[in-house]
Amino acid sequence: MELRQLRYFVRVAELGSIGRAARELNVVASALSQQISRLETELATRLLMRTHTGVVPTAAGAAFLRQAQLTLRHAESAVAAAREARLSGTVSVGFAPATAYMLARPYYAAMAERHPNVRLHLVEGLSGSLADQLNARRLDLAVLFQNDAGNSHNAIPILDERLFLLARRGLLDLPDGQPVTMAQLALLPLALTSKAHGMRAWVQAAFERAGREPWIAVEVDGLTTLMDLVKSNAMATIQPGGTVARADRELLSAHPIDDPFLFRRSTVRCVNEDELSPAALAARAVLTDVMRGLVRQGGWPGATLLES
Repeated sequence: MELRQLRYFVRVAELGSIGRAARELNVVASALSQQISRLETELATRLLMRTHTGVVPTAAGAAFLRQAQLTLRHAESAVAAAREARLSGTVSVGFAPATAYMLARPYYAAMAERHPNVRLHLVEGLSGSLADQLNARRLDLAVLFQNDAGNSHNAIPILDERLFLLARRGLLDLPDGQPVTMAQLALLPLALTSKAHGMRAWVQAAFERAGREPWIAVEVDGLTTLMDLVKSNAMATIQPGGTVARADRELLSAHPIDDPFLFRRSTVRCVNEDELSPAALAARAVLTDVMRGLVRQGGWPGATLLES
């Protein structure tokens, strides 16, 4: 006798219909009937009786139903107790600065609600540094970019995120939200990350495709400082949607960049799945759920979900 058979029988008896129970349980009606027939064969008694409106428990079925419901409740309690005991400890998760802007708050809230006994250690840093920490086992998980992380069977691709121009208002004679070309970008003083940062390489490649040279006014390897400089000076920057979502739109205008290849692919990565604790596995599931939920709800500018 299997718990699955008990669940099937209980739901059919409660709904009074094999067809309705099959739809709710997302199984084929014939497979559901077969499992109940096997259960009746094992018990050597008829549990359900067909009527013109569906099915009803026999006398034996009604007695069995009460005990089956109790057994399922006990099984659910056992699973919950096991999960509560296992899902504890600390999980370290790394984010690049712009990704942290998007994810830190909703991710913490989701983890606090779903796994309150798991303590999060959130680390913000450049993607290259996060990859090094991941390989050194100082992080359990990290949101990295396919361009930086390389090929890894332990990377789950989640979304593609296009890059935007963020400019001090008045610097560019275009309505907010109107796309800009690489030729227009080349005329603007830019605050960019240094060449140690992966995003700088993608930006440089976009200028090369357009046959242009960027006007780099300043290099900054810190998002807070970079954005402060852009807000207080006549300059612009190139940033992903996560930064756009948190930008001061009274001071800055945002513009999609007219280059279909100027995007980055975000992945949730671990070094070795076999090394993840139950808490880390749960934290990874919540992380991917939160990322996908933000895209589906329209809360991640310029992001396109990669359906698995």
